[in-house]
Amino acid sequence: MAELSRTTGVSVPMIKFYLREGLLPGGERTSPNQARYDQRHVRRIMLVRALADYAGLSIADIRELLAHLGEPGRSLHDQLGVAQKAVTPRREPGEGEEWDRAERRARELIQRHGWEEEPDSPAMQTVTGVLLTAAGLGYDGMLDRLDEYAEAAELIARADVAAVAERTDLEGMVELVVVGTSLGDALVAALRRIAQAGASARLFGDGSERPCGPEGGDGPEGEDGPEDGDGPPDGDGPEGGDGSGPRDGSQDRNGSGGGGG
Repeated sequence: MAELSRTTGVSVPMIKFYLREGLLPGGERTSPNQARYDQRHVRRIMLVRALADYAGLSIADIRELLAHLGEPGRSLHDQLGVAQKAVTPRREPGEGEEWDRAERRARELIQRHGWEEEPDSPAMQTVTGVLLTAAGLGYDGMLDRLDEYAEAAELIARADVAAVAERTDLEGMVELVVVGTSLGDALVAALRRIAQAGASARLFGDGSERPCGPEGGDGPEGEDGPEDGDGPPDGDGPEGGDGSGPRDGSQDRNGSGGGGG
């Protein structure tokens, strides 16, 4: 056990705690007071640490998840699904007409993209809650582009599953689902913000497309100038064609200067 502790960086008392809680299988007994541990135990300890440290799961949740690993008759897809659900935040379902409308919209979105998900799963409850909030705040632009969000999620999911498929051991796959999803969420969120800055610069950076103010101007009250020109009606500036005063010493009633003002 001392060697197992040195290899994993987990203290001997903590390893004993894992053994008592059923999170770690016992080693091969070599004497009444000695046991041999191998790479399987190293992997299991690392998985438990990942579930606790990265996913924030409780000991009870970790025990339940590990109990499903290797269950007879359970496919790899099902076992990875159990791991994913374990790290998906849960929320209470809502009620009322608005919630039902958002739930229907979420279900239609999932169906359009050929996905399958239980209506009461944590992920579906989250999608429904987001759509309900977006509708309540009037974020129509976001709601109109739900399929674009779904297409982006599909690309990310394919990359996630391809990375999982490269692993050869079940516990390594489960660890990647748990830890990789948490790290991937953080990565995607950061990249999204960087991409938003780039998209904003392309759309708004040169000032070519800006929200318009009243009366067709670019600011309040059409602050760019009168409707028919950039200056007074008969000249480019006060009291003369270029604002420098009368050109020939004369001045008409409008103060626009004589000659060719």
